[in-house]
Amino acid sequence: MSRVLLVPRRLAAAAVTLALASGAAACGPKSGSAGSDAQPHPGGTLTVLNQNPQNRFDPARLYTSGGGNVPSLVFRTLTTRNRADGAAGTKVVPDLATDTGTPSADATVWTYHLRDGLKFEDGSPITTADIKYGIERSFAPELSGGAPYLRDWLAGAADYQGPYQDKHGLDAIETPDPKTIVFHLDKPEGDFPYLATQTQFAPVPQAKDTGTKYQDHPVSSGPYQVVKNENDGMRLVLQRNPDWTQESDSQRRAYPDTIDVQAGLDPAVINQRLSTGSGADAAAVTTDTDLGPSELAQLAGDGQLASRVGTGHFGYVNYLAFNPKSKPFDNPKVREAIAYAVNRTSVVNAAGGSSLAEAATTYLPDQAAFGHTPYDPFPAGATGNPDKAKELLKEAGYPDGLTITLTHSTSAGTGYGPNLATAVQDGLKAAGITVKLDGLEENKYSQTIHTVSTEPGFFLSGWGADWPSGGPFLAPIFDGRQIVTDGYNFNSAQLDDPSVNSEIDRINKITDHDTAAGHWGALDRQIGAQALTVPLFHPVYKRLYGKDIRNIVISDWTGVLDISQVAVK
Repeated sequence: MSRVLLVPRRLAAAAVTLALASGAAACGPKSGSAGSDAQPHPGGTLTVLNQNPQNRFDPARLYTSGGGNVPSLVFRTLTTRNRADGAAGTKVVPDLATDTGTPSADATVWTYHLRDGLKFEDGSPITTADIKYGIERSFAPELSGGAPYLRDWLAGAADYQGPYQDKHGLDAIETPDPKTIVFHLDKPEGDFPYLATQTQFAPVPQAKDTGTKYQDHPVSSGPYQVVKNENDGMRLVLQRNPDWTQESDSQRRAYPDTIDVQAGLDPAVINQRLSTGSGADAAAVTTDTDLGPSELAQLAGDGQLASRVGTGHFGYVNYLAFNPKSKPFDNPKVREAIAYAVNRTSVVNAAGGSSLAEAATTYLPDQAAFGHTPYDPFPAGATGNPDKAKELLKEAGYPDGLTITLTHSTSAGTGYGPNLATAVQDGLKAAGITVKLDGLEENKYSQTIHTVSTEPGFFLSGWGADWPSGGPFLAPIFDGRQIVTDGYNFNSAQLDDPSVNSEIDRINKITDHDTAAGHWGALDRQIGAQALTVPLFHPVYKRLYGKDIRNIVISDWTGVLDISQVAVK
């Protein structure tokens, strides 16, 4: 598994004036009930209002999980996420391929066959050679930025530098004919069908490859083609690809004629424009701007606006991390005491309230796809158990309590900021634990906690998976073979337990996702009992959309509105 840092979505957007009455927080619909007064129809223009640009719009350079659904309108891949609401959207389904792949007995070889009738935007046929080339160019140093799994997983690919330097290509990928592609892996990977959803699996015609300039006009394999790309994705205009057919694509509905993606906007401006809904903004959505608690309270004063709040769940956990090589956190009883002392009610309130955060006692998110198994190894109730914490501290040799330092980010717009740090501080105080707060600027904070030599003993952290499975959730954090001593390290506990490592390998051989999920859940429980982390909450994402938007689909894979399904009135 790769060590991949996912930037958390904003938990509390800047407060904005929406000219609405105050009231209780709105829950809003999770799925397609909004806009049910009209059936979706083709046509019109969908506007996307975002903070972050669609920069480096090249399938080799995109990190799909952060792409806000826009890349999949242009780039089809061997497999894709099921475009369905809620838990049904956590399934992987075929896209360019006829199925999700045929594994060898040990899951080290995966074979795919392409559908009939696949074409690029210029009418030329899509072949497996185009997919192989698209993957190979993602290894080029000048096209860095995409998910790094392929370098780790493909046999003999660790030192490959892409087709610009090595014309021979990757022997690990075979294309025996234009419709068959075979992948040879270094080790068993039952999750390979999920990896095949990444944009690196999008076909690229070698004759049209313009290197670093390819992002200006990539060749489309999806329902839309790029007709304008201004200032590296600050403005991206997509129009229909005439050579895409619905018959060849069971997932994307592609209702609008045009999709206009506008970025570089302030979150307050985005939410104001969506709430007002003037002109083109009536048919607008956002894929990266959440509503905060004050905004939700204001929205609740207007039933029509409250009905336009979509709720999403993405596999993420915010947690307290320990460095067990640092005293007093080398003592398991100290870690357990802290786990008992945490007041999760205060923590949830600091994260924006129960509408925006769900208290967590498990590391894995509360979703079946991840293998979530309900458990609480240190049951302390909603507000903590300071008496039990004091008892454990006494056993650990601290009958009079102790003083520790909690490192956090100074950025209030993250899940690691001062509000959460203060909530943890207050909860531990009741157990006789004095917490000193050490706030660091965001970049310094991230560098400090992910460097072994500077890692603090106690800090706020979080993790999200690139696809809904226990593997990319547990392995980067607890697999000892992924400890990095000379770069970004995510195994903060520096756990190198042979039994955990071997169990990860065993589960990775399982190609049936539902079966594997149960084993990931059991491993989560086994690791949780060691108090190497204290899970705090799983975020909930709430976003406003325009009054003329129809066909709302929000899957538990991405947690955001799927614009491949959206229609405009």
